[in-house]
Amino acid sequence: MMMMRKSDVNNVRREVTDNIGRRVKIKANKGRRKISIAEGVITETYPSIFLIETEDDKNNVRTMSFSYKDVLTKDVKMMLC
Repeated sequence: MMMMRKSDVNNVRREVTDNIGRRVKIKANKGRRKISIAEGVITETYPSIFLIETEDDKNNVRTMSFSYKDVLTKDVKMMLC
């Protein structure tokens, strides 16, 4: 099992915090061959998680949360748009 260093999590947290308000594309591995793809804006960051606000075709707003550890383990992949 890979050991995660606290500095690695801090680097991801800093990178996400620096991009608050920016549009991102998220690809999340939900397990059992389920992959969720969404596009939205980074709205808030917290010590363990960050929030992304997405909008669908009908202008319904949805807030999704992800952990920094998921980004580190590549269960969640983010790309700036």
